[in-house]
Amino acid sequence: MAELRAIPVRGIGQIRPGDDLAEIILRALRRQRLKLQRGDILVVTHKIVSKAEGQIVSLAKVRPAKAAQRWARRHGGDARVVELALSQARRVVRMQRGVLITQTGHGLVCANSGVDLSNVDGGKSAVLLPADPDRSADRLHRALRDRLGVRVPVIITDSFGRPWRHGLTEVAIGAAGMKVFRDYRGRRDRAGYKLRATLEAVADELAGVASLAGGKLSRTPACIIRGFRFEREAGRARDLVRPAAEDLFR
Repeated sequence: MAELRAIPVRGIGQIRPGDDLAEIILRALRRQRLKLQRGDILVVTHKIVSKAEGQIVSLAKVRPAKAAQRWARRHGGDARVVELALSQARRVVRMQRGVLITQTGHGLVCANSGVDLSNVDGGKSAVLLPADPDRSADRLHRALRDRLGVRVPVIITDSFGRPWRHGLTEVAIGAAGMKVFRDYRGRRDRAGYKLRATLEAVADELAGVASLAGGKLSRTPACIIRGFRFEREAGRARDLVRPAAEDLFR
């Protein structure tokens, strides 16, 4: 890999339910005098996907149950957000010290079931995760193919915390058009040692690259990754989720 580039897609603007996300991204690219090329990867934040799909909830319409009210009162949170997070959870992983960690219906383990108030409308509404991020990525992948005649893989991202480490990093929650792993198992390193466990989560790594290029506060929710040699396949980010049978921390 001679060079890896991350090119922010600027000027996408506010996304509303029902918007044609592929067309909006392509218009933004034309204004930048950019084109998606064969070999490019498009990385987008889940926020614009969720907005386009109508995954937005007005907090004024949320009626928190007593359990959510008690938790919020004890820890100084918003009971409506707690209620939304619990409603989106398959199971509660931890609910301690004012931190609510859940496993969503998608199998993702994250804070507050991914319920997010940032970059929406100043705290009046919350954005939920896409109902099926892999399917959302596939729809965008197909829409771009139909318009351009080029198969551009798509990665949908979100910010996650990590056990044992402070700070957030981007991860892939949806993917289409590429393998989400690079598998080195069975290969030998330069010293001749046979690798047994090296399965690189390249979709997550590319999500992080795109986040660094776009920035958190610059309203740049899409990025082109150019120069990465990916392997083509249908691809699913759900394959990045460790199965329960292999999870040592349950």
